[in-house]
Amino acid sequence: MSQSRLDDLFDYTEERCLWQFFSRTWDREENIEGVLGQVARLLTGQEPLRGTPQERLFYADALAMANDVRERFPWASQINHEEIHFLIDGLKSRLVDTVITRSTNRELNHHLY
Repeated sequence: MSQSRLDDLFDYTEERCLWQFFSRTWDREENIEGVLGQVARLLTGQEPLRGTPQERLFYADALAMANDVRERFPWASQINHEEIHFLIDGLKSRLVDTVITRSTNRELNHHLY
């Protein structure tokens, strides 16, 4: 996996995607997994999941992201499905580390919420 490609995706996501900053840990995890799972499906030509309202919500965010990724990063259309999955998995891990694990926001896991 190319570190510069992962850096590109991470920088884009940090700048443009608000779904990673929901108010609770479980919300952030759910959004990171759901949206990026749909992005991977879209970038690899698979049919996105749209059977539930939650899947449709993830799809809406993923569609904008996948279109932007294709437009901004020429390499996105030149890499194979396996590499796309590696990049998305790397992005998921990096986001979880940044917005959950290393977050100093105490409300993420507050017991009264």
